[in-house]
Amino acid sequence: MLVQSSRFRFLFPPIQKRIPSSLSFSVASSAMDSASPSMLFLCGKSSTESEIAKSLKINDTLNLPNGGKVSALLQSEINTFRFGEDAFNVDLFLNSLSTKRFGRFLIWSPLLPSTHDIVSHNFCELPVGTVCVADTQFKGRGRSKNAWESPRGCLMFSFTLQMEDGKTVPLVQYVVSLAVTEAIKDVCDRNGFPFIDVRIKWPNDLYLNGLKVGGILCTSTYKSKKFNVSSGIGFNVGNEKPTTCLNTVLKELSTTPNEFRREDITAAFFNKFEMLYDIFINQGESIFWSSLQYPGM
Repeated sequence: MLVQSSRFRFLFPPIQKRIPSSLSFSVASSAMDSASPSMLFLCGKSSTESEIAKSLKINDTLNLPNGGKVSALLQSEINTFRFGEDAFNVDLFLNSLSTKRFGRFLIWSPLLPSTHDIVSHNFCELPVGTVCVADTQFKGRGRSKNAWESPRGCLMFSFTLQMEDGKTVPLVQYVVSLAVTEAIKDVCDRNGFPFIDVRIKWPNDLYLNGLKVGGILCTSTYKSKKFNVSSGIGFNVGNEKPTTCLNTVLKELSTTPNEFRREDITAAFFNKFEMLYDIFINQGESIFWSSLQYPGM
């Protein structure tokens, strides 16, 4: 069943060409799962976040579950290493970000087991709104412990937020889903790209041309009368396998060699998410949906 409004298109089951959950979007290579520490570059939008980065590095605060080790470095140290041209551009992301809370403290890694593990395992050590981005994951996961394959070209990030009302916690994945579709629409509008029809299969799957291209995973724990929520997003931007991706569809629709950049989508996501989340929390669920002119079933 398809529901349309002037701004969004939502896809409900039944759906054709469904991709089994076990089909993953990470490179599952045992060679990548080594005992060497994962490199984490701690970056900030302002001097406030930069000071947090320095403190985390000095105190050697961050780690992985099951005793996994990380090597914390600062943004200024990125250029001392040689990464490929397709590595996440930290400066491009931060310069495109206009939020007051979300995404301002960035953890970037060229290779991680899972971005979700970083933010959820270190939640209390990180400022709320922290985002972790990885170029490649080798232990990405989806719902119900499904594997989530994460090759290069796939956008993978997880971020933190805190909520007080337990009734609204399960609904935050809807806000995340909407923010992703709005971010892609915004990038298209700003760059003059053709409209890319990304649809939501509620509550947390993203489809393009009938094929699954993304998913959202939200987990939470309860501590000190607050819910610590970790939200992870995986989206096929430049990786054609195992289904399709944004850039493949863009090439089919455009006469010019344009491409989506992961940094633009990530910044646009947080710019949109912060606005939508504030409406959702401060004005209530009903006001949130009515402000989007959502027509219902």
